[in-house]
Amino acid sequence: MTTVNGLPAHILLVHAIVVLLPLAALLLVLGALWPAVRRKVAGPNAILSVLVVALVPITTEAGEWLERRVASTPLVRSHTELGDTALYVAIPVAVLAVVVWWRHRESLRGRMSDPASAGSTAVATRRTFLAPTSTAVTVVIAVLAVVAAGAAWYDVYRIGDSGAQATWQGQFTSSPAPRGTGR
Repeated sequence: MTTVNGLPAHILLVHAIVVLLPLAALLLVLGALWPAVRRKVAGPNAILSVLVVALVPITTEAGEWLERRVASTPLVRSHTELGDTALYVAIPVAVLAVVVWWRHRESLRGRMSDPASAGSTAVATRRTFLAPTSTAVTVVIAVLAVVAAGAAWYDVYRIGDSGAQATWQGQFTSSPAPRGTGR
């Protein structure tokens, strides 16, 4: 993807990453720490997080296309190098979002009654992979979620700041531009 409506696709796509990656990271933390939120957002956030992982390479590819069409400056090169790190923070957010969703799903399946017991209150025992009832595993996942989210937020900030510096440094003055007198 090169341009959209005459504008470089990167400058449009990057806004999706700037909004959706921190949002997915925030929902990850809330879902990992708060069971009531987990029930509502675990599935949608798993989908959102995987979508963000797919969107990052599209955005960076569009950025590389744009980089070949602007003046090569140290700020542009720095932004390009930082932009390549976005995938490394998006993947852990997505993996943990899927883990939180899967564990929630397994915890719901573990509560289902055994159909063979017809009316009995016996709980069906099904094989689980992510220990949905383990407090220790829950704590580890919550800590990893907070770390991954913090890394994602920080990385988005660094990449965005470097992009803004590359775009705007030296492009404006602190005094207003003179206004034309005729309309």
